[in-house]
Amino acid sequence: MVKIYPIDGWTQNKLSMKVTIITVAFNSAAYLEDCIQSVIGQRYHDIEHIIVDGGSTDGTLDIINQYEGNIARWISEKDSGMYDAINKGMKMATGDVIGILNSDDMLATCDVISSIVNSFNRYKVGAVYGDIIYVHPVNTATIHRVWKGDEYNRQKFEYGWMPAHPSFYIRKSLIEKCGYYETHFFTAADYEFMTRYLYYHRVAAVYLPKLIVKMRVGGMSNKSIARRLRANRRDYLAMKKNAIPYALIVSILKPLRKLLQYRTKAIHSFSFKFNKPVKQPLFTPVNPVTHRSIGKYDSANLEPGMKTAG
Repeated sequence: MVKIYPIDGWTQNKLSMKVTIITVAFNSAAYLEDCIQSVIGQRYHDIEHIIVDGGSTDGTLDIINQYEGNIARWISEKDSGMYDAINKGMKMATGDVIGILNSDDMLATCDVISSIVNSFNRYKVGAVYGDIIYVHPVNTATIHRVWKGDEYNRQKFEYGWMPAHPSFYIRKSLIEKCGYYETHFFTAADYEFMTRYLYYHRVAAVYLPKLIVKMRVGGMSNKSIARRLRANRRDYLAMKKNAIPYALIVSILKPLRKLLQYRTKAIHSFSFKFNKPVKQPLFTPVNPVTHRSIGKYDSANLEPGMKTAG
């Protein structure tokens, strides 16, 4: 049995925590309202929605003002890109847990945030991630690609794996210790961020087998072959920085893994079962102070019968 510890003042019986959702916007009038309404529609109400706008001129600010009563904080000023804006939002955040919701994306169902909170409390981890789908920009019932997660294992990073960033939620206390997004990685900043926390710092994570986000197609790093190659090099540099073995080979494997997402979409189509139960690592011990998995170098800290995170 895993020994249950209090974490940052929370106990197993105290389920409430504030969740900060950061939305970065720039000339996002076309879809921002969908994004905001998906947050408003959550059954879990201890949510702090922060919007960081880059100085929009297309009506984005009109939408923000329309929903100002549902937005905890917002700013509109020039920034140095998406991840610089996310960092601004993180520094404004007062929640216990932080997640990112792009301005043209939507939380998939009304129980997404409550499910994430339940996972944090049940498993006492530092991070939670789930599933996302890529949908048509206008007809969001049309699925282009499925990113189906699976049970967390730190070693998967050594084969080009990563969680779906729009589904990734992490404790704010960890960010204060281990840092923000490193903007010089550009489109690979999200990959570097998650690799730094989960692989390099061994933060314990758990997979929530649930559809978290509907993401409209058109990511920054996938619009052309040249951009994909630049992104691939930045992935490689992020791997080197965070001590991923055989980084050059792994950087080649990483984009190839996306082919499986199209196969998943073809097999499951609209009947894809996101809520299929997944065996979770209930016997993976977690350090109650750092939220890190106890690895092979920490075996002296194990209780009898516990297993290492691997």
